[in-house]
Parts: sequence; structure tokens; C-alpha cells
Amino acid sequence: MSVVDFEPVNQQSTAEMIADRLRSAIMRGAIAPGAQLGEADLAASFGVSRGPVREAMQRLVQEGLLFSIRHRGIFVIELTTEDVVDIYRARSALEGGALELILDGRREIAYAALQPGVEVMLERAAAGDATGVSDADQAFHEALVGAAESPRLVRAARTLLIETRMCLGALQTTYADLGEQAREHVDLREAIGAGSPDRARALLVEHMNDAVRRLRGR
Repeated sequence: MSVVDFEPVNQQSTAEMIADRLRSAIMRGAIAPGAQLGEADLAASFGVSRGPVREAMQRLVQEGLLFSIRHRGIFVIELTTEDVVDIYRARSALEGGALELILDGRREIAYAALQPGVEVMLERAAAGDATGVSDADQAFHEALVGAAESPRLVRAARTLLIETRMCLGALQTTYADLGEQAREHVDLREAIGAGSPDRARALLVEHMNDAVRRLRGR
């Protein structure tokens, strides 16, 4: 197995820290879909014993990012077209629920929380940085769900957002015009800030449906 060169972590680091690094590598495609992960190789790469690595991998199995095959090992999930559609359907339901909570008295909180993601997205789009735009896109949607102030929605959204980045893989983005991707998020934020619930709902639904169309096209 080809192992990504991770920076060693000290012996006091927790399994959660290792899980975070593995999660990020999977999300960004540094560890490819379908790749097998080995405890010994990862332990050597991180500079820790196999115990924390084993615990970290089990966390990601529970999250659905890894899966185990008896007598064969642990592998990164591979997403099919049907998975992509399901991910965005689930996100539409989850983020739609978050939006309803936001519109019910949390508009100002959300409007402020979404500002950093929008600003970075516009900046990275102007620079032609597709990876930066995708990172800011994810931060925007994390902030959207976070503004609903529901810990359960936040937990449910985390894996879906990671899977979204896995859908994109090395493509980084499905938009030929990064400015268009940024403008969609600017429009959604402004609709929330202006107190236009019908427009905000319509923009969120269309954003999710458009993403499925683009990913299917790829």
C-alpha cells in the first residue's frame, strides 16, 4: 500500500487527532477511494503505536468513511453515482432543516457566520484557486448548519460534507467558472440576511440539485 507521508505526532496525541488527519486526507483525495489502510504502515508514518491508529480507524468505520472486510482489512469507501445522489438528498433535507431553524429567529447569527466563507470563496475564485474555493464552500455549509445551533445536525452534517468533497475528488470543483460557485453562496447568504425565506429555500434546493447535475455530468 502506498502511504501518504504524514508528519509524525508525539506519543501523547490522541486517536482523535489521528482520525482528524486521516479524515482530511480521505476528504482531499490524498488517500484514494478503495485504498486499503494498514495499521503498521500508518503507525510508522504517524510515529505512534498501533493502538491509537486502530482506534482512529474504527472511528472512521463508524462514521462510514472506512469499511472493514473480514480477513482482508480496512478500506476507504468508494462512492457511486447513486451514492452521490443520496448524499445530496440527505444534505438537502439536513441543511433545509437547518435553514428553517435559522429563519425562525437566527437570521442575524447565520448572516454573520456565513461572511468568512463567502469572503474567502470570492477571494480564492478571483485567484483561480479551485481547491481554496472548495475549502471555503465546505466552511460555508458547516457554518450554515452550525448557525442552526443544533449539535445533532452538526454531527450528522460532518460526514455528509466530507463525502461531498470525496465526490469531487481530484476535480476539486465541478464549476468551470469559480466566480459562479462563489456567487451562488453570496446569493444564499443575502437571501437569509434580507429575510426572504422563500428565496433562501429555493436557492438552497437549486444549489443541491445543480451539484448533482454537475457531478453526474462528470
